[in-house]
Amino acid sequence: MNFIFEAKDKTGRMIHLSLERWKHIRKKHPEIENSEEIQETIINPTKITFPKIDESVGFFYKYFKNKSPSYLLVLVKYLNGTGYIITAYYEDKII
Repeated sequence: MNFIFEAKDKTGRMIHLSLERWKHIRKKHPEIENSEEIQETIINPTKITFPKIDESVGFFYKYFKNKSPSYLLVLVKYLNGTGYIITAYYEDKII
């Protein structure tokens, strides 16, 4: 599989962004201009949450002061100890 990047999250698990998911993000959320924003959010998030409805999905938030809305939200699905990025988009607050 073609990966745009692989990075280790705060818990030490590897997460990857596939070429297919990157194409999806760029098509649906063109405000995300480069994958480095996503990678920075995985490596150094402002906050990580795990919704009770599906605790195998992590919501990674990173504040970017020059963006409006200001929080990049990256959704990560974990399977067998590693994660892959589902999607990413900007939000105005952490939910």
